[in-house]
Order: sequence, then structure tokens, then C-alpha cells
Amino acid sequence: MNIGVLGTGVVALTLASGLIRLGHKVSLGTRDPQASAAREPVAAFQAAHKDALLVSFAQAAEAEFLINATNGAGSRAALMTAGPERLHGKVLLDAANPLDFSRGFPPSLSISNTGSLAEELQAAHPNLRVVKALNVVTAAVMIEPGLVPGGQPSMLIAGNDAQAKAAVSDLLRAFGWTDILDLGDLKAARTLEMLVPAWLVLSQTLGTYNFGFKVQR
Repeated sequence: MNIGVLGTGVVALTLASGLIRLGHKVSLGTRDPQASAAREPVAAFQAAHKDALLVSFAQAAEAEFLINATNGAGSRAALMTAGPERLHGKVLLDAANPLDFSRGFPPSLSISNTGSLAEELQAAHPNLRVVKALNVVTAAVMIEPGLVPGGQPSMLIAGNDAQAKAAVSDLLRAFGWTDILDLGDLKAARTLEMLVPAWLVLSQTLGTYNFGFKVQR
């Protein structure tokens, strides 16, 4: 499958590596491909994955399946730059979080309680099929849930479109996720995003990012 990953940070590069390992064709989307290529992590990624493309947001959005791995503060602008006409009918796995570190650690959320980043992206692009997933684990665990000692956590997802959630679930299973819990429509993304500040505090207490939330049922 041809997958467009929006972003060039740690999450985007890690997801892209995992997707390539699964045999997918990957395009990394960025605001400025030339500037991004000059960054050491991106240059190292390109050296290791010569078939991966580093392109504009608009070019990455030409892919058949999309992943939003941008910084949450820039997600809306990235999708607008990609162009609504390129997003029509496509599935977008939204792994971003609207974190605000302006007052230090732990961060607050720039959107919460009565809304979520995922809902804002959906509202801005009604024909896009947004599914919230992967936002409550660290990048390495996203593509290798077995890194969590004692058994993998639950992967929580939310979205309005059943077929889109099924497509995202298929990808998650390919990464090795076996406990996927559908929380319902995209309003549940509020809960998923509000878990992240707690996850960050726990990471400091535990001294590791290789953990997650497990729903026992």
C-alpha cells in the first residue's frame, strides 16, 4: 500500500520505518522538504531507506492511506497545505496530540473536554475519514508493542467510520497489536488525548516510555 506520513519528527520517522518493514511504499510529507532533508535524523532515515520519498504535504497526501504524525500544534495547517481535494474519502490515522508545553512539564492540552484535535481535523475536512489511534504510546511501541515488559497494552481507537476503523485496525495488527479496543465515535478522541498528560507523568515515575494502558475485561 502507498502510505503518506505527514511529519518528519521521531513519531513520523519511526512509523515510516515500521511501514517500510511491512512492505509498504512510504512518502514523508513536510512543509519544506529541502530544509527537512538537512536535519540529521531525516538524513539518517533517508540513508537507511532509499526508496522512501521526502516530499511536500500535498505530494504525500496523494497516497491512498494517510497518517498524521505532525506536531499537534501544526496538524491543522499541515492538512490545509496538503489540500482538501487530495484528502477526499481517504483514511487518516491521527496519532498527534495537542500538547501545550508553554507552562512547562507536564503539558496541558490546547484542546480538551468539549473537543479534540481529531474532531477539529474531521470538522475541517468532512470527507476525510479520521481515526484516532497510537497517540497514547511512545513511537517505538507504536510499531513494536512487544517492547512493553509483561505483555502489550491495549490499543484504543476512535472514529466515525466503521470501514476506516477496520483499515486502521488491520494496520495495527500488522504491527503486532492484538488487543485493539474501539471506543466508538470520534468524540472518544477527547478521552484518548486527555490520557497523554497522565502518560507523560507516568513515564517520569517509571523511568521508561515503554509502557501503556491495559484494559482488563
